[in-house]
Amino acid sequence: MTELDEAWEVALAQATQRAHGAGRADIARYLDLRRRNDLLRRAATEWLIDAVFSLAADANRTGAAIQIERAEDHRFKRALATMVGTQLILRRGVRALTVESGWPRTPGDGIVRGNALACANIKHLGQPRKNEELILVSSAKGSPQWFALKDDERSLVTESDLRRHFSILAQS
Repeated sequence: MTELDEAWEVALAQATQRAHGAGRADIARYLDLRRRNDLLRRAATEWLIDAVFSLAADANRTGAAIQIERAEDHRFKRALATMVGTQLILRRGVRALTVESGWPRTPGDGIVRGNALACANIKHLGQPRKNEELILVSSAKGSPQWFALKDDERSLVTESDLRRHFSILAQS
């Protein structure tokens, strides 16, 4: 968790206490929902980034020589909204696989469309047809799930999908 995330958690907790103290249960409920959603977002985006990072680390143990770059507080656009999160870039020769995931942090950043909590992009340098846009959606079970978007259709993202994206980089 970054310092900004920690400061945000403290600010939300303080605002919730003030709302309770002022008798504003509606605001307190909203702030509690925001805190819970942020925890879900953070866990899901960490899973996505860590899963791809692990694939690269495992490949490097067998001599793949993949360069790994990771950036926190990365900003990227999705439609008119600005997402803030993490970017992972894997490079092998002239090829690169980029995974970026995040969500709007302030009202000025906009919203995530599709009733989603967060979004992500998987990009293949020089191979735009292999790129995928992802959204994080809460499931009925309560745990969020990543879905790939294609022609307004959603398909569940699994670890095998991430391995497929990684193999495109590894085979180059």
